[in-house]
Amino acid sequence: MAGISSNGLAIEVKRLRKTFGRTLVLRDLDLEVRWGQVLTLLGPNGSGKTTLLKILAALVRPDTGLLRVAGLNGTRSGRRIREAVGVVLHDTLLYDDLTGYENLMFFARMFDLDQAQERIDTVTDQMGVATRLHQRISTMSHGTRQRLNIARALLHDPLILLMDEPENGLDQEALTLLDDVVSCHKSLGRSALITTHDLDWGVALGDQVAILSRGTVAYQESLNSMGVTTVREAYARHTGARI
Repeated sequence: MAGISSNGLAIEVKRLRKTFGRTLVLRDLDLEVRWGQVLTLLGPNGSGKTTLLKILAALVRPDTGLLRVAGLNGTRSGRRIREAVGVVLHDTLLYDDLTGYENLMFFARMFDLDQAQERIDTVTDQMGVATRLHQRISTMSHGTRQRLNIARALLHDPLILLMDEPENGLDQEALTLLDDVVSCHKSLGRSALITTHDLDWGVALGDQVAILSRGTVAYQESLNSMGVTTVREAYARHTGARI
């Protein structure tokens, strides 16, 4: 698996561009995330957040630009990047006709995990779904599916978490578990990039904030001395919208 890069960056993006047909989705985008940091990514719907995460996860190829994830070249090392990142998207990637356990065992085999049962026990305990493992995905509530979706992303013990609005559908108990997961991940010197529309939660969780507008990062700052009001004002200034 990839390791911590010498320049201290978990994610490095420069002049990234992506089009779908005639639609320019990402334009000359620059972004950096350091090891041991959580970046909260904000932006209106349609600003390119999900496309960016899919590119960082080596699920979509960019048109042009420099991209390094966990020290790996983003256009040449897709398989190794997928091993280094844990991804939570709106699509859970879970198979509805299988149980939670069958899904996790499938992904454990895909990642060729040596101690699959131990990892399944660990991640389902982290997200509080150990007692629901033998239930089929199709019969689960949205919140339970999302808990299992996050457990799936943690299964192979990734270096970087890429999470697209992971709080959606979670109750307060599950949100607290997610906070603990991200905090533990960060304490190990690992990194996370998390998109959200919940400004208060995103500011509390992140070390840095970036605002995506019209396909490019319009703003990126440390959250050390910044409150919710300042971020909300920056968001309105750079996007013309409210959050």
